[in-house]
Amino acid sequence: MQTSFSPGQLADPAMAASEKILRTCVHCGFCTATCPTYLLLGDELDSPRGRIYLIKDMLEGGKAASREVVKHVDRCLSCLSCMTTCPSGVHYMHLVDHARTHIEKTYKRPLTDRLLRQVLALVLPYPNRFRLALLAAKIGAPLRPLVARVPRVGNRLAAMLDLAPAQLPNRNPTDRPGIFPADTSAQEVSDLFQTGRDAGPGKRRGRVALLRGCAQSVLRPDFNEAAIRLLNRHGVEVVQPKGEGCCGALTHHMGKEDSAHAHAKRTIDAWIAEMDGEGLDAIVVTASGCGTTIKDYGFMFRDDPAYAEKAKRVSAIAKDVTEYMALIGLLPPVEDTDLVVAYHSACSMQHGQAIRTEPKTLLKAAGFTVKDVPEGHICCGSAGTYNILQPEIAGRLRERKVANIERMRPDLIATGNIGCATQIGKGTEIPILHTVELLDWATGGPRPEALDRVRTTPIPAAHPVSKPAPLHA
Repeated sequence: MQTSFSPGQLADPAMAASEKILRTCVHCGFCTATCPTYLLLGDELDSPRGRIYLIKDMLEGGKAASREVVKHVDRCLSCLSCMTTCPSGVHYMHLVDHARTHIEKTYKRPLTDRLLRQVLALVLPYPNRFRLALLAAKIGAPLRPLVARVPRVGNRLAAMLDLAPAQLPNRNPTDRPGIFPADTSAQEVSDLFQTGRDAGPGKRRGRVALLRGCAQSVLRPDFNEAAIRLLNRHGVEVVQPKGEGCCGALTHHMGKEDSAHAHAKRTIDAWIAEMDGEGLDAIVVTASGCGTTIKDYGFMFRDDPAYAEKAKRVSAIAKDVTEYMALIGLLPPVEDTDLVVAYHSACSMQHGQAIRTEPKTLLKAAGFTVKDVPEGHICCGSAGTYNILQPEIAGRLRERKVANIERMRPDLIATGNIGCATQIGKGTEIPILHTVELLDWATGGPRPEALDRVRTTPIPAAHPVSKPAPLHA
C-alpha cells in the first residue's frame, strides 16, 4: 500500500510504526474470509481491509476521527484472526490500537457513551470496585426490562446485567500477595524440566510470578487457585508480588492510553522487583487476553526511556500457564476421566499469542478426549468489553459459537480466558472450565464443582500409568 505521510508526521514514533504497517498491506483481502464482523454484516468497512483504508485516510490526512471511522473501528473485536490469515504479515493489532488512541483523543462521543466507557474504565480494573458493582447488578437484575429501555445506552446496560453472575464467588484465600511454596516431596518432579537436570530432593524446580489480575480474581478466583496448586505440585514456587494489579489490557483496547500505561507500569515495577530479587523463571498468566497485552509491553513502552528496557524484560519471560506447563512437562494423571472436552481456543490465545497445540496436548496427556470446535478461529464475541459495548454483534457470535460447541455433544468445555468462559457460559448448560482446572484435577487436585453433573470414573489402584515425556512448546 502506498502512503504519503509527511516527514513531520513520521517524526511521531506511533505514526511511523503505523505507516510501516500500512505499507505492508497488499490489498489481497484474505482477511475478509476470517473476520467475524464481515462474516455477520457483509460490509467491506467492517473487515480488516476496510478498516485499514479508513485508518490510513484518517492518520495520513491528519484528521480527527469521524463518526463513520468510529463506528467501524468500534465494531472490531481485536480478535486478530486477520493476523493469522494475512500472508503479508500485516500487524493489524498495533494499527487498530493506534487508531483507538487517536479516536479517544480527537472524537467526542455522545455523553451516554462517554459516561459508560468511563465507568467501565474506573470499575473493571479494580477488584474491590468490580465486586461492589456486581453486587449492585444482582440487586438491579429485576429492573432489567426497564433498564433496557433507557435511550441510547439501555441495550448496553442490559448486557452488563446479563453478564453478571447469579452468585458471586467468595473471596479466595490465594487471591493475595504472597509466596506459595513448591511441593518438593514428590521424587518424580525432579526430572520434569525439559533440560533433564535433576534438581535433587527437597529443592524447588522453578520460581514464577502469577498474574492475579482484576476481573478474573472476582469472577473466577478458582482459576488462579488451580494454577497455584498445579504449579506447586510440579515443584514450582509461585509468588504474587505486592503492587501488581490490572495489566492494562481492558483500558488499552478502549484507547485510553494513559490509564492503560499507568496500570501496566505498576505491574511491571512489581515484577521487576521480583526479577531483580530472588529471580523469576517466568511470569505466568491464566487469562490469555492479559497475556497477549503483557507480551506486547516491549512494543507499548519502546519509546519510554524509563520503562523500555523493563517492559522488554517482562515481555520476554511472560508465558500462558499452558505454555509454561508444556515446557516443564505434566505429572502422570491420577484420574481416568473418560470425558470428552470441547476445547475453545480464545482468540487471544491462538491469534494473539500463536499458542495452538499446547493446551490440547496437555489435556490429552491428562487423559481427556479433546475435540476441536468447528469454526474455532471465529470469535465468541467476548473481546474484553466488546460484549458490553457491542451487545448485538457479541450475542450473534455467542449463538454461533455455542451452536458449534453443542453440535459436538461434549461433556464439558475447556478454555484459557475468563472473558470467553463468561461469554460462552451464558449461552449453554455445558460446564465450562479453565484448562488449568482440568490439569490440576487430573494430576491430584480437587474435582471442580462445575463437574458435579458429569460422570467420572476413578483409576483403579492397579491401573498402570506411564509418565509422559516432557512436552515442548
